[in-house]
Amino acid sequence: MTITDLPHQAVPDTPVSAPPTPVSGAPGRVSGAPEFVSQTDNRNPDPPRRDRLMTALSVAAALGGTLVGVIGFAMSYSTLSEVALSWGFSHRLAPWFPVGVDASIIAFLALDLYLIRKSTPWPLLRMAAHAMTGATIWFNASSQGEIGADPVRAASHGVMPLLFVIGVEAARRLFIAKAQLEAGTATDRIPLHRWILSPLGTPRIYRRMRLYGVTSYPEMTRREQDLKGYEQWLRRKYNGDLDKASEDERLPMTMAAYGYTVAEALALPERQEREARERAEEAERRRLEAQIRQEEAQARAEAARLESAGRLEAVRARVDAETGQARAHARAQVNAAERAAEQEEAAMETALLAEARARQAAADRKTADEREAAAAADLRAADLERQAAEKRKQAAEADRAAAAQTQAIETAEIAEASKRAAEADKAAAEAEKAAAEIRRRAAEADRQTADEEERAALARANAQDAREREAETELRAAEKRLAAAEIERRAVEAEDAARLSPRQRAVRRVARMILAADGIAEQLPLAQIQRELGVTSAGTASEYRQEAAELLASGYRPEQ
Repeated sequence: MTITDLPHQAVPDTPVSAPPTPVSGAPGRVSGAPEFVSQTDNRNPDPPRRDRLMTALSVAAALGGTLVGVIGFAMSYSTLSEVALSWGFSHRLAPWFPVGVDASIIAFLALDLYLIRKSTPWPLLRMAAHAMTGATIWFNASSQGEIGADPVRAASHGVMPLLFVIGVEAARRLFIAKAQLEAGTATDRIPLHRWILSPLGTPRIYRRMRLYGVTSYPEMTRREQDLKGYEQWLRRKYNGDLDKASEDERLPMTMAAYGYTVAEALALPERQEREARERAEEAERRRLEAQIRQEEAQARAEAARLESAGRLEAVRARVDAETGQARAHARAQVNAAERAAEQEEAAMETALLAEARARQAAADRKTADEREAAAAADLRAADLERQAAEKRKQAAEADRAAAAQTQAIETAEIAEASKRAAEADKAAAEAEKAAAEIRRRAAEADRQTADEEERAALARANAQDAREREAETELRAAEKRLAAAEIERRAVEAEDAARLSPRQRAVRRVARMILAADGIAEQLPLAQIQRELGVTSAGTASEYRQEAAELLASGYRPEQ
């Protein structure tokens, strides 16, 4: 197989040069960079055993650094405490001046190391420590006069603080390197000889390492070797003309500046297509889920609408039934009122007839009184006639006696006839008196009958008035029931429009029942609430009544 037969989706099987150490795979995405940017793992997972030489060097460095630091601090303290008096510091504050200057260096560097350890570095601390280092060197060098007048003397006072700071910086670098090794973020430095031998290409490599997190210098050199080898393979494939290569084949050269390896750049189109398919599938899945949720929501809304419509139809049917009943009752009341009016009219006619009969009875009673008066007059006349008859009888007897005395021949038959005539007149007078009494009694009976008929007519008129008032009361009650049914229907429609819960509906219905009971909650029986709402617990009915009273107190009115 020749080099031109190599597939363009992979790097050559034999690398140009093997890396000196194992390299890591690509890490995840870093700051928006592609996910195949390489990152070096901990290249020394097993720390080497500490030999005696390293132990001796560590001990020597620790002892020497501590000794230099102590000597430098002591010399700086002695020098600065004396010169602080000449600079105007008091005897009490002059010994603290060098402590503040030198301790600030240690404090700033220690805080800088602590923040680095916590992965929150703040470069200002290190700059402040360096500024204080320059200040203490300057203070010590100028403590014996002008620096230019005796440079050697000035240097002898300034070198020890400088050595102290150099020792602290060395410890800082060691600490940072150890922390980076433990965290796996240690970055290799590009060797100085590469900067000298390749001054134009080395900055490009440095840029890629810093921008895209390539911490291993051997890894970076292997990438460069792979890229050069792939470019040579393309030149051989297309006879030195790279313009004939496709965009996908030129991706390694294009994406090398962005931290991609040859393999990552060649796999980029396939990965992007796969991610595009995954995004399309995810979008389709979300669309289907959204459609399913929308259909479910529509189904629930339709079910709720149908349920609400069913409740509304039920309420309308109930209200229509109650309205029909109220209207039928009202029509019955109207018919009853009409019949009562007819009966009243008939009663009025009867009353008129009774009044006419009463007037007739009064007239009859007056006639009877007149007849009685006439009978009394006749009786008095009969009495006078009887007296006259007696007087005539006496006169007749006297005449008869006289006649008997004067005329002896008068016969007994004539006397007997006269006697019978007198008796007849007396019987006629008594009969006339009895007839007058009978006529008086008949007139009194007619008067009593007229009074009774008048009282009966008055009772019938009062009964008719009572029936009319009852019919009017029933008509007003029917109108109130009709108005209550209409209010109930409007309230139910408003509750359906407001989508109230069943409990809220029940409370408002109880509130309307309280309004129907003159607006006093205590007058509404709990049994009626249980019967109307279909609840079995008196406690629940009491809660409904209490909440309804509170709702009415807050201003609820069903007609509003």
